[in-house]
This record gives sequence, C-alpha cells and structure tokens, in this order.
Amino acid sequence: MKRSSGVRLCAAATVGALSFALVTGCSGGGSKGSGAGGSKDSGAAAKALSAAELKKLIVAEGEVPGYKVAPVPATRAKPITTGSAQCGPLARVMSGLPPVGAAAQTDRLATENQTKDPTDKATSMDDLADGKFAEAIHKSLDRDVTTVTLASYDGDGAEKALASVRAAVPACAGGFPAAQAGTKMRFTKVAEEKATAAGDGLVAFTATMDTGDGDPAPVHAEVVRTGNSLSVYFTSNLGAMMDKKAYVVSPAVVKAQQAKLR
Repeated sequence: MKRSSGVRLCAAATVGALSFALVTGCSGGGSKGSGAGGSKDSGAAAKALSAAELKKLIVAEGEVPGYKVAPVPATRAKPITTGSAQCGPLARVMSGLPPVGAAAQTDRLATENQTKDPTDKATSMDDLADGKFAEAIHKSLDRDVTTVTLASYDGDGAEKALASVRAAVPACAGGFPAAQAGTKMRFTKVAEEKATAAGDGLVAFTATMDTGDGDPAPVHAEVVRTGNSLSVYFTSNLGAMMDKKAYVVSPAVVKAQQAKLR
C-alpha cells in the first residue's frame, strides 16, 4: 500500500521525537555520598541521606497503580546542556537529574501501562489505512513516562537547590538554547505550573521545545523538598504532544512517591 507523504512525515516525526523521549532515561544513577542517618529538618546540622537509604525510599514496582516502575535503563541518553548558567538547573531537571549536584541520589523510571495495542487486529502495516496508521502511532505513544529522582543534601543544600529552580523559571521564561548529544535545540518558553504535591517547598514548570515544524513540544517537571532531600519529577508524553493534548506530571507517581517520604 502506498503511504501518503503526511503519514511518512508523521512516522519520521515520531522517530525524531523518540530521541527526545530518551531524556527520561537520563540520570546520574548512583551517588557519591554516604551521609549517615538523615533528617527531615533542614538546616546547617542536617546530614544527607545515603544512597542506600534513598533506594529504600524511592518508588518500586507495584507501588504506583497503572504504571510499571523499573530502574532507569543503562542505555541512558546524554543530558541536556545549556550555555545559560541561570537556566542550567532546568536543563538538569529535564535530564532526570537534581537541579544541582547532591551528596547522594537515586532514580526510577515510571511508565504508564498501555491497556491495548492499537494495531493488534492488523496482520501487517498495510492492513492499516493511512489515517488509522497515524492514529495507531499516536495511541501507542500516548502514555506518560516519568523519571523520578531522589536527591539528598547536607545542611541547607536542598533549600538552595530548590531556590535555583524557583529563580530559573521566571528568568528563563523567554526560553533558552540547549543541546543534547551534540544536537542543538531550543526551548521557546518556560512557565510555572500548579504543583501536584505538597512538601516543605516545591516548584513546578512546563518547558516548551521548538520542534522545527511549528508544533510545540511541552514537557513538565516538578521539584519537591522534604527536609534536606528533593524529589525531582520529569514527565513527557509523545502521543499527547503529537495530538496537542494537555498533560501534566503524572499525579499517581507523585502521590505514591511523596507518601513514601512522609
């Protein structure tokens, strides 16, 4: 069956967007710190939690209804970088990293379950009409993928790290240039959003990437402080982007993770 140019472009755009989705697999993985104990009280005397302690606190498989929770893949994408020092914390958060380096950190990848394969009745791609082909691609990609990162700091490090995000959101409202694995990109705008969590401090934002074809690609992030630790959430949904549907940081993931930190 002969495909229309629009469908071929749709498929090409999907492949290109998938490379951006790999941002959800970015992370520092392990940690360099091993603070003893840990406290939910911030301040000069607070000690960072160790990597082992953070691993006990981060969400695990079976703890987020409707999501598969797994380690972040070893084949992780390169982090997003920017020449703007002030926007650097935002680029790090969108790379699945804490906004500034932490004493210890760990992460997980939460992927929304796909209830049904939209192409499961087709015996070949030729069985799908052009419109159905595009629809099938969109449906298969319409699910939240959220990186959850826990990071812990000594003293008031968590407060300062969160403050860097809070300052960056308005400072970078007009967008900023960035790069990933040598590929240049640009975020055209950054805006504060209503956070879904509760904590000792929090900041939520959306950043919109220029895809080069006039279709904006928004991604969403939220950083929550609990004592001297941060929970960093970064969510992308390719299907929602392609269909211009609104989505947010996965509420079920945030709820489950924050419950483990109380």
